[in-house]
Amino acid sequence: MFSLSSSHRYYLYKGACDMRKGFHGLSGLVTGKMGKDPISGDVFIFINRRATHIKLLHWESGGFVIYYKRLEKGTFSLPKGLRSGGVSWGQLVMMIEGIKAEKLRHLSRYNPPKPLVFADKNVK
Repeated sequence: MFSLSSSHRYYLYKGACDMRKGFHGLSGLVTGKMGKDPISGDVFIFINRRATHIKLLHWESGGFVIYYKRLEKGTFSLPKGLRSGGVSWGQLVMMIEGIKAEKLRHLSRYNPPKPLVFADKNVK
């Protein structure tokens, strides 16, 4: 079952990936090259040199899942200004759907303040 959503964290592998790699090869890239834990529940994105193939590696309830898409025409457009390989859900969806955002501007949204947490229970 396709179970990816905005609640996951997404990381793009910055290099070109050999699309012959399977579960073990992609897990090795995550650990060795990206410095992340492949079974963390995060989603790892791999694109080939020509940007015509994309694989997503995800660990879910007891095993790995690979989502794989090959384009018959065109290429995947990589998001601009990635911060440490992190990709948002919106960027991933636009990338897969073939939407290229030339100028991307995030509008401010309300984020409620986080409650203060004190180590000493006597402090208020």
